Amino acid sequence: MTADLTLKTSPDFATVLARAAAGYRERKSVRLQPQVVVEALLQAEKAAKEQRRVYPLTSLLGKWQLCFATGTKKARKRGGIVLGKGFYVPQLTPAQISFSSSVSDVSAGAAKAEIGNQVRLGSLLLKLTGPARYLGKKNLLAFNFTHWQVSLFDRVLYQGQMRGGEAQAIEFYQESIAKQPFFAFFLVTDDFIAARGRGGGLALWIRQD
Repeated sequence: MTADLTLKTSPDFATVLARAAAGYRERKSVRLQPQVVVEALLQAEKAAKEQRRVYPLTSLLGKWQLCFATGTKKARKRGGIVLGKGFYVPQLTPAQISFSSSVSDVSAGAAKAEIGNQVRLGSLLLKLTGPARYLGKKNLLAFNFTHWQVSLFDRVLYQGQMRGGEAQAIEFYQESIAKQPFFAFFLVTDDFIAARGRGGGLALWIRQD
C-alpha cells in the first residue's frame, strides 16, 4: 500500500505529531508533553505495520531538522531495550539530516542515495556525509558516514575521510544491511517524518525550507 502523504483523513496520532512539529517550528513556549509525543509516535509505527504503508525514496529527499527524539535504555529482562524519556532537541544546537539521490541505480532491490548529518553550535558546524541505500518495501534506509567536515562562520577548517573513505563507501553496497546503521521510517508527510533507529530510539524531523 502506497501511503497518502497528504493525510487528509488524519488519525489522532498524525494530528498530535503535526501539532508537535508546528510548536517546535514556531518556537512556542508551551509544547505538547513529551510522553504525549512518544505515544503518538508508537501509534504511528503500529499503524504503519498494520496497514503495510510504503513510502518512496523521493518522499524523503531534502533537508530535515531534528525536532524530537527518545533515547533507549537496557531493560531488566535479558536482551531487551525500552524507550527512554522523549525530549525536544534544543533550538540552540540545531541538528539536520538530509537525503539526496543523484542516480536512479538500484542494487539488490535497494535504491542508492546519499545522507548528510550536521550539528551546529553557534558559528561552529560539524557535518558528516556518506552513502545510503533505501529498501522501499520496508521503508528502511541504511547508511554509513565516510566523510567529515568542520566549518567556522561557514568557512571550512578541516575535512577528510573516515572509516576508509572511498573504499568503505564501495564496500557499503556489498555488506548486509543487518550490519549497518539504519532508520526504519513509519510516517512520512510533506511537513515531517518519523522513524525508529537501529538502536531502538524514535525520532521526529521537520522539513527545512
